[in-house]
Amino acid sequence: MSGAATRGARFGGLTRGITRNVVALGLVSLLTDISSEMLVYLIPLFLANVLAASPSVIGLIEGIAESVASLLRLVSGAISDRIGRRKLLVGIGYSGSVVGKAFFLVATAWPIVLLARLGDRIGKGIRTAPRDALITDSTPADSRGRAFGLHRAMDTAGAFIGVAAAAVVVWAVQGDMTQLAEGTFRDLVLLALVPGVLAIVTVVVGVHDVHEEARRERAAAKRSLADGTAASPATGRFHRLRGLVSGLPRPYWLFVLATLLFTIGNSSDAFLALRSQQLGVTVRDLLLMIVAFNITNAVVAWPVGALSDRIGRRALIALAWSIYAFTYAGFAIAGSGTPVVAMWLAYGVYYGVNDAVGKALVADLAPQERRATAFGLITAVVGFALLPASLIAGLLWDVIGPAAPFWFGAACAAGATILLLVAVRPPAAVSAQERSPA
Repeated sequence: MSGAATRGARFGGLTRGITRNVVALGLVSLLTDISSEMLVYLIPLFLANVLAASPSVIGLIEGIAESVASLLRLVSGAISDRIGRRKLLVGIGYSGSVVGKAFFLVATAWPIVLLARLGDRIGKGIRTAPRDALITDSTPADSRGRAFGLHRAMDTAGAFIGVAAAAVVVWAVQGDMTQLAEGTFRDLVLLALVPGVLAIVTVVVGVHDVHEEARRERAAAKRSLADGTAASPATGRFHRLRGLVSGLPRPYWLFVLATLLFTIGNSSDAFLALRSQQLGVTVRDLLLMIVAFNITNAVVAWPVGALSDRIGRRALIALAWSIYAFTYAGFAIAGSGTPVVAMWLAYGVYYGVNDAVGKALVADLAPQERRATAFGLITAVVGFALLPASLIAGLLWDVIGPAAPFWFGAACAAGATILLLVAVRPPAAVSAQERSPA
């Protein structure tokens, strides 16, 4: 086979099973991440440098915002499974994020920043589980790693563009300053709203629901069952709760448990930005390092997702969590800004492997009719852990020192990796009927 034919076959292997919905949702995520990543790593610097907020306050803001987002994924996932209209929730979610970002334009105290972060994260919480379920619905079972890998790669490409644009603006407006200027941040908020609006347009034009009629039939059957069994409000609540968690197998719950342990030490990336600045990295150089982080993330995500279709997901997730543990230990022991760029690159490898492969494993572990609920449940569990994770990190920073939250995160990641390898046994194969897209 010629070199060109070989390259074509490899590319064909990466694109096999990729549908229009996957590409459209990838484009939506690309545009949204351009918008979000212009701001996300500068928000903690805005809080610390402009509004004089402490690490504990920053941890509180990030913990509340991320917890609300994750908990909403549970509700949104369950509603999506019930009504069978994933696109509607996806569109509402992306719209909410744009509205939330607009509040940064008038933020003069940290409670307004909290409100802005809540609006942005509420939108993310509404859209994520239905979006991931829609990707799964649109993709053959033996191509899920490719689909989630491609989506992650496009999402990360948007992050790269967003951070790069922010770096250019920072360089042009304030040069090589170590502290973030207020005017620089406001300019970036205005610029970030443009791709956010374009993402909403793309959802409306390019995304479609899959087998909506079948979903409605399942939803009607579930409503009929609920009506027949709910003898009282308390009984109805019990049946709804039992229905929410039923039908999900033991390996899924063990993976949830391992993810919970990992997340307790997975504080907000705001602390990575603060630690980098504390080690002497300028705002411009921090953004350039994050550009390199996103390039690494994008390069890794898609091929590793495809690799997981061949060799399995669990070992790759364990590898990602191990890289995370070593990276956080590196941030803990660093004494200057010199090694920070290498640690951001390693962090990009962790991100690229973990997100696409982790979602594909959840899809493997959950039955088809419970997938959006499964995605929502695991992110809800993560949501419960994110608030204490960021609060613990902020308190450790204030009480013990800047290295303490990173030692804690490394220890939690190591424990979660051991639990994953010892306890979680994913299914050996998917059913034949799932090998064609819905």
